[in-house]
Amino acid sequence: MNKVLPKRPYLLRAMHQWIAECGNTPHVIVDAGREGADVPRAYVKDGKIVLNLSEGATQRLRLGNEEVEFDARFAGVIHHVRFPVTAVLGIYARETGEGMVFSEQDLGPEPPTQPTPAEEGGPRRPQLKVVK
Repeated sequence: MNKVLPKRPYLLRAMHQWIAECGNTPHVIVDAGREGADVPRAYVKDGKIVLNLSEGATQRLRLGNEEVEFDARFAGVIHHVRFPVTAVLGIYARETGEGMVFSEQDLGPEPPTQPTPAEEGGPRRPQLKVVK
């Protein structure tokens, strides 16, 4: 059986690369309330934070499959920022506004559920229909 991976980390990396190669500045919108989100709380507004992920704004940027992490300056103070990829709500170019908003579907498929015996209705016999 093939393994189904979440799309979000791949889409995030692709959009980040595309925005940067177009000469624009990639920004991400992050749900700062998500478990594992370690962001500078002083810059959180309405539970979200917008972060500049450009090469000039970050050091040691790592866009992994599970989390994003980097070092950046906020008001002259270096912070280590780390958050799960699941906390990324979208990515866009600051100059043009072009980008992508992520949906819950980008996190990967829900695990299949096994039907209960009542839903199954027991073993079924095949049925044939006469087609004229």
